[in-house]
Amino acid sequence: MADSPLLSRQGPSRSTWLRARKARPQLILSRRPRRRLGALRWCGRRRLRRRLLQTQAAGADWREGGCLASRAAAARRPKTAAPSPASSPTPSPAPAADPVSSYLATLPIPPVRPAGPGRALVLLPLEQGFTFSGICRVTCLYGQVQVFGFTISQGQPAQDVFSTYTHTRLAITAVHYSVSEKNKKEMKREARTLLKPHLNKDDRCWLMKNFSPLCSIVMLEHLKTSTVNFIISHPGLSYVFVQELMNCTRMRSWVGLFLEPLGHCGLTPSEPHLLQPGSSSYIPWVAFLWFPGTSVRTQWDLLELSSTSFQLPSPTFQINSEYFALRSVGIKREKKKNGLRLTESALSAMEELVSVSCEEVDGCPIILVCGAQDVGKSTFNRSLINQLLNSISCVDYLECDLGQTEFTPPGCISLLNITEPVLGPPFTHQRTPQKMVYYGKISCKNNCENYIEMVKYVFSSYKRESPLIINTMGWVSDNGLLLLIDLIRLLSPSHVVQFSSGRSKYMPNLTPDYVDDMDGLYTKSKSKIRNRGFHLPEFTENLDFVDEEKESPVVFTGHKLMCVQSDFTFRKTPRNRDSHNKVLRDLAVLGYLGQLQPPVPKPLSPLHSLTPYQVPFNAVALRIIHADVAPTHILYAVNASWVGLCKILDDVRGYANGPILLAQTPICDCLGFGICRGIDMEKRLYHILTPVPPEELRNVNCLLVGAVSVPQCVFKSQRGLEGTIPYITTDYNFKLPGASEKIGARETEKADEEKLPPRPRRCRKTN
Repeated sequence: MADSPLLSRQGPSRSTWLRARKARPQLILSRRPRRRLGALRWCGRRRLRRRLLQTQAAGADWREGGCLASRAAAARRPKTAAPSPASSPTPSPAPAADPVSSYLATLPIPPVRPAGPGRALVLLPLEQGFTFSGICRVTCLYGQVQVFGFTISQGQPAQDVFSTYTHTRLAITAVHYSVSEKNKKEMKREARTLLKPHLNKDDRCWLMKNFSPLCSIVMLEHLKTSTVNFIISHPGLSYVFVQELMNCTRMRSWVGLFLEPLGHCGLTPSEPHLLQPGSSSYIPWVAFLWFPGTSVRTQWDLLELSSTSFQLPSPTFQINSEYFALRSVGIKREKKKNGLRLTESALSAMEELVSVSCEEVDGCPIILVCGAQDVGKSTFNRSLINQLLNSISCVDYLECDLGQTEFTPPGCISLLNITEPVLGPPFTHQRTPQKMVYYGKISCKNNCENYIEMVKYVFSSYKRESPLIINTMGWVSDNGLLLLIDLIRLLSPSHVVQFSSGRSKYMPNLTPDYVDDMDGLYTKSKSKIRNRGFHLPEFTENLDFVDEEKESPVVFTGHKLMCVQSDFTFRKTPRNRDSHNKVLRDLAVLGYLGQLQPPVPKPLSPLHSLTPYQVPFNAVALRIIHADVAPTHILYAVNASWVGLCKILDDVRGYANGPILLAQTPICDCLGFGICRGIDMEKRLYHILTPVPPEELRNVNCLLVGAVSVPQCVFKSQRGLEGTIPYITTDYNFKLPGASEKIGARETEKADEEKLPPRPRRCRKTN
């Protein structure tokens, strides 16, 4: 008798399964699946039963026939008559509550439902969020949701959302919206009317069944753009948007689970409705079981992927209808902790800035955002822009960060008028600026004076008709702090948002008194005479004022300092930070070059297959910004380089031959960028590949070449290349004038000669 428990554990028993079947009559299996179940060990069978019960509790229908059979059996089963009070004088104890039923009662509503190929419905109760990774098109069918600070209401156009793996994941959150005094029945009738043009009857019935007051209904659709297709066409960059690209994905399994497309495995699922692409439950995948120690792969009829919830041992991953619905859209659900989280100080500062910007009494505020690297300045700017666009029509943006630009390729100082929300990283929303100057480098440490002059030139185009957000560099130590003080005096912001973090370097609070008493890099401290202002006559001629303001002296009033404590986690070592920033700069260049591609659904065109523009030598002037290059090597430096297409005031058409070389770097308008993909010495022509329209190219008369280089994947990973790849060599002399092996890398905050030597290793003495 002592061995009987051991025997019951070792061998499969039919009575064990019968007891499980009696406990859950809905889980009816055929003879063949029961035979497979017997081949499992007792621990595998126990895990299988637990997952089946969890799936049934979640509301999934395992087998339609089985459910019908169970209902028929329940109908034929005689009902037990209730005992009369006379027959039972003493009340019997209440039966124990079914744990599965209680679990079903507390289970949340499934928020995601497939709505056809490449479409999914998300039902969000009030204040509930949906964090995801990937790209999709978001349409609010009913209610009101918020994405990255931008509010999307019912009836508004769809928005393209890019939640990439290079940045913090975005979330769709249902927010409170005003409704008239209506009961739930009237609200459901209104929602049904709004949903009728977009959804079929089954989807509407599912939504109405799970409808709750003040909930929001969102449609997620598969999104493909020419820029995204161009970026992911390069090997190694597909992870930016999607991390699951294998046609046959082997998941972590408890007995070996495989998922294969129907076209690859040659088999069909057990239910014919899964093969209909027009069906809302269409899933082009088939599940297989692999038994350890054998080479047998058997189609598992138990797993109906269109409606089954199957949980793997990992508590963070689940294969169910939600997973496949989101996979068809091109996104994946993420944990809430991976989403964007702003601190209370950041939210309060943002709320105050939005309130000030909406008040017409104070005019248009100028908001300068400063702080060290990787403290969340760019994220704060994007969220602030989106929240401002909820109330006003446009926002001006002045980009002063050369290394990590927001709307242009790196190395630029630009002024833009933003009218559309910013729902992604910089490489997904490259836009044409209102005014732009090409500095040519990602750091201004070697020439801060030229940087200040360019900022003044771009800032002079600001018309003070809308709020202005100024993004600054993360260089806030030594000369960088003094340069920041010069910018505050020059731009005269009304609000200074200063970010600080426990992991970043110490930065003093830039109060008006501190800025007034400190000497900048090019300006001196001056006592405040009246109105707590700065009298700066040296900047009078460079700023664009109206006639009434020119008569009075230029007095810049003090600003209001808003300190924001950041808890952003960033890369600890400068080496990792530099490599990550280099990847982001390459992605920005690729995002700009993606404008050369035809719109979707046309196929991609390799860059070497596109027809470039032919520019004569005597039509444009040349200037190498980042280094002194001998005139005999100028064309070598221009060939296969990233060039800025600029417009200077000087007339260069009087020269018969070329190339025309400039002695100094001009401060001029930059109309766009391109790649010099070749130079024809016989015809004396430059071959320029650029997305700038022809009407703008007529004004270009200067080519500027800087330290921003073309990403290596553009040269090495273009499709259709045969034989030797042009411009690629391993025999390169870095000692040539103008050659550098560090082109495109961020300069460190200290010069090489100031770097401390590595610490010597200390060895423990042993006796």
